[in-house]
Amino acid sequence: MQRAVPSIPTRLCLSAAVFASPLLAWAHGISEESRASMTAGGPLEYVWLGAEHMLTGYDHLLFLFGVVFFLSGFGDVVRFITAFTLGHCITLLGATLLGIAANPYLIDAVIAVSVMYKAFENLDGFETLLDRKAPSLLGMVFLFGLIHGFGLSTRLQELPLGDEGLVLRILSFNVGVELGQVAALTVMVALFAAWRKKPSFERFGRASNILLGCAGIGLLFFQLISYAADVTPTEHHGHHHDDAHDHDDGHHAH
Repeated sequence: MQRAVPSIPTRLCLSAAVFASPLLAWAHGISEESRASMTAGGPLEYVWLGAEHMLTGYDHLLFLFGVVFFLSGFGDVVRFITAFTLGHCITLLGATLLGIAANPYLIDAVIAVSVMYKAFENLDGFETLLDRKAPSLLGMVFLFGLIHGFGLSTRLQELPLGDEGLVLRILSFNVGVELGQVAALTVMVALFAAWRKKPSFERFGRASNILLGCAGIGLLFFQLISYAADVTPTEHHGHHHDDAHDHDDGHHAH
C-alpha cells in the first residue's frame, strides 16, 4: 500500500512549525529582568527596552517581512513603513497615556492574524481565491500599525510606569521601537535587494510566503492556547473560592 505524500504547502507548514517552535516557546512579553531594571530606569533604559522589544518581537518582524517582501523601490518602502510607523505610534502613545489595555495574548493573536493576512495578500489570495481586488495595502498597513502599537502599549503598561515622567518614558520606549524597526528593516531590505538579483527569488518567493502564512497560523494558535491557559487557572480559583465559601456557610449554619 502506497503511503500518501503530503502536499508541498503541507510540508512547508510543517517545516515552519519546526522552525518557529523555539520562538513560540518564548512568550513575547517583558522579562522579569527587564521589569526590575525598568522600575527605576531612566529614558535610556526605556529606549533600550523599546529596541529590544521590537528586535525580539517575532510577530512584528514577520509582518514587516511580509510588507517589504515585494517592495523594490526605496520610495515604496518609505511610504508603507511610514504608514505602519504612524499607526503604531498613535496607539502606543495614546493607549498608554489613557491607560487603555487588553489581554496581551488576544492582542498578539490579532497581530498573528496580520501576519497571515499579509502572506495571503502576497500570494494573490484575494484575486485567485476570492475573485476580488485586495483592499488598499497602504490603508491595511496603517490599520495593522494601530493594532501592533496597541500590542506594544499593552506590554509597556505591564511595567510600573508611575505618573512622574510618564510621557518621557513612553516617548523613550517609542524611540527605541523605531530604532529597532530601522535596524530590522535595514537588514531585510538589503537582503531582499541582493536576493531579487538571483533566479531563486522567483522560485522561492511563493514558498517563502506560504511559510510566512504558516508561521502566522502557528502564532495564532500559540497565543489562543496561552490565553486559555492563562484564564483557566483563574476560573478554577474562583470556583474553589466559591466552594470554600459555600462550605463555610454550611458549617456556620450547622
